[in-house]
Amino acid sequence: MATKLIYFAWVRERIGKPEEDVELPAGIETVADLLRWLKSRGEEYENALQYPDVIRVAINQEHVGHREKIAGAREIALFPPMTGG
Repeated sequence: MATKLIYFAWVRERIGKPEEDVELPAGIETVADLLRWLKSRGEEYENALQYPDVIRVAINQEHVGHREKIAGAREIALFPPMTGG
C-alpha cells in the first residue's frame, strides 16, 4: 500500500517536490525509521533531513512524535519547526 508523503516549507524546497506516494520498505515501523530511510534516498533528502530531531510530523493530520508507529498511515506530513506571533 502506498503512503502519501507531504513536505512543507524548507523541507519541500530542499527535497524539490511538494509530495509523493511511496511504498515503504519492510522494517520501516516508526516515524524515526521513516526519517532515516528518507535520508538514504538521495542528497536532496539528506540535506532536508540532516537534523531529523527538528522535523515535525503529522500522520493522517495528527501531530505525532518520532516514536509513533506508522502502520496504516495514509498520509504523513513532514515540516520544519514553526514560529508565529
